[in-house]
Amino acid sequence: MKWNRLWLLWVIVIVGWGQAGGGQTIAQSVGRGQTLPGTEPLTIEGDIASQLVAGVDRFLLRELEASIAARQKYWRTDKSSAAAYVDSIEENRRQFAERLGVRDTRASDSEPRYLATVQRSSLLGRGVNYEIHAVTWAAFGDVQARGLLLEPILDSSRTKVRAQVVAIPDCGVLPEQLVGLLPGVEPESQYARKLAESGCRVLVPLLVSRAERLPQLTQREWLYRSAFEMGRGLIAYEVQQVLAAVDWMERERIGRDAGPIGVFGWGEGGLLSLYAGAIDQRITSTGVSGYFDSRQEVWTEPLERNVFGLLERFGDAELAALIAPRALVVEASRAAEVVIPGGRGAPAEIITPPIERVRAEVARAKQLTASLEPSLPLTLIESHSGVGPSGSPEALVAFLEALQVDSPRWDADAAPENLLGEFDPQPRQQALVHELDRHTQMLLRESHYLREANTMNRLDFTSLENYEQSAAKLREFFYEEVIGRIDHEVLPFQPRTRRVQETPEWTAYEVVLDVYPDVMAYGLLLLPRDLAPGERRPVVVCQHGLEGRPQDTIGEAGSQYYAAFAARLAERGFITFAPQNLYIFEDRFRTLQRKANPLKKTLFSVITPQHQQIVDWLQTLDFVDPQRIGFYGLSYGGKTAMRVPALVTDYALSICSADFNEWVDKNASTRNPRSYVNTGEYEIFEFDLGSTFNYAEMAALIAPRPFMVERGHFDGVADDWTVAYEYAKVRHLYAARLKLPERTAIEYFDGPHTIHGQGTFDFLHHHLNWPKR
Repeated sequence: MKWNRLWLLWVIVIVGWGQAGGGQTIAQSVGRGQTLPGTEPLTIEGDIASQLVAGVDRFLLRELEASIAARQKYWRTDKSSAAAYVDSIEENRRQFAERLGVRDTRASDSEPRYLATVQRSSLLGRGVNYEIHAVTWAAFGDVQARGLLLEPILDSSRTKVRAQVVAIPDCGVLPEQLVGLLPGVEPESQYARKLAESGCRVLVPLLVSRAERLPQLTQREWLYRSAFEMGRGLIAYEVQQVLAAVDWMERERIGRDAGPIGVFGWGEGGLLSLYAGAIDQRITSTGVSGYFDSRQEVWTEPLERNVFGLLERFGDAELAALIAPRALVVEASRAAEVVIPGGRGAPAEIITPPIERVRAEVARAKQLTASLEPSLPLTLIESHSGVGPSGSPEALVAFLEALQVDSPRWDADAAPENLLGEFDPQPRQQALVHELDRHTQMLLRESHYLREANTMNRLDFTSLENYEQSAAKLREFFYEEVIGRIDHEVLPFQPRTRRVQETPEWTAYEVVLDVYPDVMAYGLLLLPRDLAPGERRPVVVCQHGLEGRPQDTIGEAGSQYYAAFAARLAERGFITFAPQNLYIFEDRFRTLQRKANPLKKTLFSVITPQHQQIVDWLQTLDFVDPQRIGFYGLSYGGKTAMRVPALVTDYALSICSADFNEWVDKNASTRNPRSYVNTGEYEIFEFDLGSTFNYAEMAALIAPRPFMVERGHFDGVADDWTVAYEYAKVRHLYAARLKLPERTAIEYFDGPHTIHGQGTFDFLHHHLNWPKR
């Protein structure tokens, strides 16, 4: 009996020890502390999401400032002669035109046509030795440029056109105002008229105005949005109209001995003059008034000025270097100031830059071309210390001297004889907007075939190994040219954690990881409480949507969208991690996109390495199976599901919920009632997706890993048929080309924009090899 009692006592001690220590689950073991083993305490107070966004903002502002020095590697020029110099910058010129979106073939016959009707003559006015006619000229596609032609009257004393000039107004100025037929421009700034009085042929194009297309959305931004998605932009379209005029003038120069060609503009016209002069070497003299400046704050300017990757190679000084050794006149004058409050469109403003900033940018331009012979004939004219009117006599004289127009003469107050009569500018403006939109919509309709040629047809389906190798090349292109890769080395993880919530099924930890200086990754890690020592489980990374937070994926907040799917999956035994993505705080995150784009970066340039850092850290944890980490995102998290797993190949699968659709159409169509073109998400547009990657092509970068779509019939993101159309291409890829039909699925359910959590949960159990409970 004594030995029996001793044996029983020993058994009790051993069992009790096992329950208290050696037999504990992982969650019970770490639950006694506030941090995960191997991590430092997380001590950040306040709103971590807000601090995350603020840190990325600081990072991007530093990158913008550093871009001036960084672009020097693209400017190793040969200055041994003017011809050698021009040859050495040719790739930069091509890159600039490509990034701007000057891609469409221009019209072969761009000679202006007089615009007249039975009741109305094209002749609108007469000045000193010139006539003013309403004209149109073919630009590109079906687009007709519109404007005024100031044609010199030739006689025995003036037998040829001395020079030919495209005089470009600001977008807030009508051609009729610039020539003095309508009020709105002071006589001293009517440079189109003064150039005509000096014997020049002058063509004045109409620009798209900033009138509202929709409440709080200008028609300039409205046209830019869809064009940007197609690899163009409103500025590119307007440059093309200028260059079409240059095409005609060049034929006149060669065939009829007309004079050399110049471009001169103020405000938006100054921008177009600078860009046209940088692209086209047939332009002998370029005049830029009220625009030349440092572009490090281009993200504050109207959104249609956004050029993807502009600052990687080009500021205004570098564009001046593309004009060299031809003449450039910079007139520091009052800018075409405007404040756009935002709302549906992007908030923006144009200010008159401090004269010191203009001088510094001019000095940079001269430094870039230093030692070039002949040196860049760059003249800076300061109109009343940079705040005076445009079109000053000094600026026009310098501009005309480069065109070999000696002794120019004009009467500052000589208004032309006005034959305009009753005039309504709206029909002309509406026709121009309609044609530009129609051109973009034509590009949209053709874009499927471009993507086939540029992306799908480059995939090798002869074997799975060959497919993955060919997809890797496209993945590199997608990262470098569409998403934008940040070249910095990531920092060590330096993980900081703290326990924030416990339930009977799981324990939640906040986790912060370093990524770049000022850039962190943050999220919630949920560990099932029955996770045993030595056990490795699959992880599902659960991504919130627009304006969401990790906490929305585990509790009541946001339950109408998320159905606590991260918590529900943890209850099924999965480890889950819910990251904080950047798309929160409205304009605060949208301006991150604006700061990133000029650097050839996007929001996903930051989000992708954040996710790579998260996955890399998860793979170091003893209780995580590094081969079984899946991704599941809703809404903007669904956008993430299409982009991040395409690049972060450590994700074993991806599920796109409440977002998958014909994405390019949704971003570029002005007919689709669900299009982003008409909404407040001004950051959503991605450059040139039209010819590169729609959602089917992104899915091709995820393949052959499993991929699933979760779709509610009443989800307002898109219509079922557009989802089905795009998914059919994915199904064909997996089932017909890769012979892996079991690796893709779509689930429709009778519901709205929400996590359904049925077919997708089954998909996760199956492909992450975790048994159902």
